[in-house]
Amino acid sequence: MSDTQAPNHPTLKRVKAAFGGLNLRATSYRDQATLIVDAKDLHRVLEFLKTDEDCLYNFLSDITAVDYEGYPAKTIGRFAVVYNLCAYSRDDRILVKVFVDPTIPTGGIDADPGLHVDSVVDLWAGAEWMEREVFDMFGIRFDNHPDLRRILLWEDYPGHPLRKDYPLRGRGERESYRIVDRTSS
Repeated sequence: MSDTQAPNHPTLKRVKAAFGGLNLRATSYRDQATLIVDAKDLHRVLEFLKTDEDCLYNFLSDITAVDYEGYPAKTIGRFAVVYNLCAYSRDDRILVKVFVDPTIPTGGIDADPGLHVDSVVDLWAGAEWMEREVFDMFGIRFDNHPDLRRILLWEDYPGHPLRKDYPLRGRGERESYRIVDRTSS
């Protein structure tokens, strides 16, 4: 079996049966299934995966993002938000991925209307900090998040450093640090 063949995962069959009219895709790499959904359908599908009796993905292990800028293969969008879900009752895991594409140049800190997905804090309370980290590092905004602000960097930080178009040496942030030594702290 090729690593990129359509996966044979029981949850994917259940989701397809429940959401037959949605644009759903699936992929597999090293026996790890990934369900790809459109941003407008993300919350409904994640809620189904959490609450359906045959799925019961009750633990959100992680939320992260990927910047596909310069990626050799064609992707659906430049950025992907990835949800890592676990169903402890079956010792099962699935990834859910949603692609978003910027509508304005990504070099600054301007809010991009194309980089929005629905928050899942109402489904998993632990998503609050993970979504804030993705927002801080990639600039992807989570609609209906209760407190979407930077979590790792200061509010006026001039960009989102995990974007591939962010300069490796930064934009002068390092030069403006106030040096704190043991005697002045």
